[in-house]
Amino acid sequence: MKKLLAVISFATLIALPQFCRAEDITRFAPLKAEELNPSQKAWAEAIAAPPRNAKFTNPPYRAYIRNPDLAPRLTAMTDYLRWNTSLPPRLSEMAILITARQWTAQYEWFAHYPLAIKGGLDPKVAGDIALGKRPEGMKDDEAALYDLAMALYRDKKVSDPVYKAALDKFGERGIMDIIGLMGYYDITSMTLITMQAGAPNDSVKPLPALER
Repeated sequence: MKKLLAVISFATLIALPQFCRAEDITRFAPLKAEELNPSQKAWAEAIAAPPRNAKFTNPPYRAYIRNPDLAPRLTAMTDYLRWNTSLPPRLSEMAILITARQWTAQYEWFAHYPLAIKGGLDPKVAGDIALGKRPEGMKDDEAALYDLAMALYRDKKVSDPVYKAALDKFGERGIMDIIGLMGYYDITSMTLITMQAGAPNDSVKPLPALER
């Protein structure tokens, strides 16, 4: 009897992967409208309105909606960071691209690369960010932003010269705007990576893998 149970258990272990392959799992699968509870429905309706015009079934919203208490707080940050900071789009989108590169968040890069270029960021600067190197030909404010971001991501400290350069260009409020952008899009990147959200098409060149 024990031998028979052992054979059955072994056969079950062999069979399980056929039904539980990782590629068969859709993480944070899109919910249907009729599946939403009142809190989720209220938030879904809120993000569908201008200026966001977002669908709750798209990344990262289809993950955020799983926590309707957290979701509106996250999107309130989005409203400020996307449209109301002291930074022009060229710089705010540059900060988002730097964050996407740090996480190799392909969906985030796909979504924000066109916005950065539309905002006035030189495609060559964005291209160097994608390659993981300090861009050549940056404007003074772009260099100050890049150096502050990399001091935080790479060095985990901000030197006096890097801080002074950022302070001269952005002031204390602007520095906090940059930190806020990076911090929020860190959350977004982690969400997108967890839900395995890749770029939906190849209209934007994907981020290359970087050597560790």
